[in-house]
Amino acid sequence: MPIITFRSTTTKDKRAYATTGDTGTILAVARANDVKIPFECQEGECGSCLIRVEYVEGKPRMAIALTEREKTKLKELGKITEEQIADAEVNDIAPPYRLACQFIAREEEVIIHYEHCPAEA
Repeated sequence: MPIITFRSTTTKDKRAYATTGDTGTILAVARANDVKIPFECQEGECGSCLIRVEYVEGKPRMAIALTEREKTKLKELGKITEEQIADAEVNDIAPPYRLACQFIAREEEVIIHYEHCPAEA
């Protein structure tokens, strides 16, 4: 079962559990648990839901494949390198930055760092 801790500098940590095999994104898990990650398009095009993913030490690092939109936006934002893309695609090594609307947690424990959005988008 994916265990997700949402962390922002302005709010208290919130832990959530995602259903194994569920295809809901980190953004969907956040919204279901009243975690206010900023977002706009929900399509991987605007980059407003940028998150930093920290993997809990001793736990497996996995990643659902990066979408083409996510790769493009992360490159535009300077948050991913070609080497990190290759590692994700070939070696299943997750990059440190993702888009919450595109990232689907697998069987892992992660800490999601985000900027708090005071108003529901």
